[in-house]
Amino acid sequence: MNKKRYQEKSEEGFELLWPSEKEDKITRKFYRELSYFSENKEKLKKYKKPNFFEIILLFLFGNR
Repeated sequence: MNKKRYQEKSEEGFELLWPSEKEDKITRKFYRELSYFSENKEKLKKYKKPNFFEIILLFLFGNR
């Protein structure tokens, strides 16, 4: 069931060109991935980078 592009006339007189199913799947996948990366970017903004003193303390006392 791979529909091809088709045209449709709207009530206002415009000719609309609708995508094929394959193009629609690719577009939806693109926007899904884009929203995933945007979500992760927001999470990274919340992450606080440690300053030099915190790095020294983590090196000396952490991860043992």
